[in-house]
Amino acid sequence: MEGWFDSHCHVQEGFLGAAAEGPRGDESAGESAGAELVLVLERAREAGVDRLVCIGTGAATSRQAVAVARATAGEGTVPRAWASIGLHPHEASEGVDDMAALLVDELAAADGAVVAVGECGLDYYYEHSPRAAQRDAFAAQIALAHAHGLALVIHARDAWDDLFDVLAAEGVPERAVLHCFTGGPDEVERCLGAGMFVSFSGIVTFKNAPDVRAAAAACPLERLLVETDSPFLAPVPYRGRTNEPSYLPHVGAAIAAIKNCTVDEIMERSAANAALAFSTDS
Repeated sequence: MEGWFDSHCHVQEGFLGAAAEGPRGDESAGESAGAELVLVLERAREAGVDRLVCIGTGAATSRQAVAVARATAGEGTVPRAWASIGLHPHEASEGVDDMAALLVDELAAADGAVVAVGECGLDYYYEHSPRAAQRDAFAAQIALAHAHGLALVIHARDAWDDLFDVLAAEGVPERAVLHCFTGGPDEVERCLGAGMFVSFSGIVTFKNAPDVRAAAAACPLERLLVETDSPFLAPVPYRGRTNEPSYLPHVGAAIAAIKNCTVDEIMERSAANAALAFSTDS
C-alpha cells in the first residue's frame, strides 16, 4: 500500500448513521445507507486513499466503526479500514461503561480490527457535557489505552491547559494522536513535547486558520498525520459540502505548499506515520 492514509474519519456516521439500523424489521434503510458507504469508499480508493481509521464517538458509532473495519479486511476495491472505540467529550455525561465493555468484547475477537481508544478528550467550546464529566471520561479512556496497549485519539478544543493536566496525571500513552489540530505553534510544541503525533484536517485550507497553518509549518514531518474528519470540515474547494475521505489529497496538497515539499512526500511520510501511530499491519 503506497497511497494516502486518512487517519481520522467518521464514515459510519456520515453515510450510515441511524439509517444503518433502521426500524426493526425494515432492512431497506440499512441497505441504502450501506450502498452509499460503499460508493464513498470506492471514491476514496479512486482518489488514492488506501487506508483509513474509522473513529467511534460512543458505543453505537464505535460498533459501526468496527463493522466497517471488518467488512473491508481483504477487500481490494475499497480502502482497508481499522476502528477506534471511544466516547467523545460531547457525550461524556453518559459515562464510559458501555464503551469500555464494547472495547473488551471487540478486542476479544483478536482480529486486529480495533487499533485505538477514542476519540476522547476535552471540548470547552461547546460544553455539551460538564467539564468535570469530560475530564473523568478522558482520564478513564487514557487508562484503557494504557491497559490494552492501544493508540489514544485525542480531541481538544479551547481546553489546552486542562487537557495537558489530565495527560500529565494519567501518563501519555506510547502512541497518541492529537486529531484535527486547531491550535497554533505554541500548542503544537506542547503536543510534540508530550510525544504525540499531530493530525491536520481540512481546516488547514481555510482562509481564517493562519495559526493552524503556522502549526503545520512547525510540525516535523516525522510527527505529522493528515485526516478528513469526514463527514465534517470539507477542505477547500469543497468547503460547505459533506466531507469524505476522497478529499484527503487536498489536505495533503495544502500542507505540501506550506512546507515547500512535494505532495508525494506528504503522502508517503504521513501514511508511514499513521501506520506507526496505529500499529497497523500495512
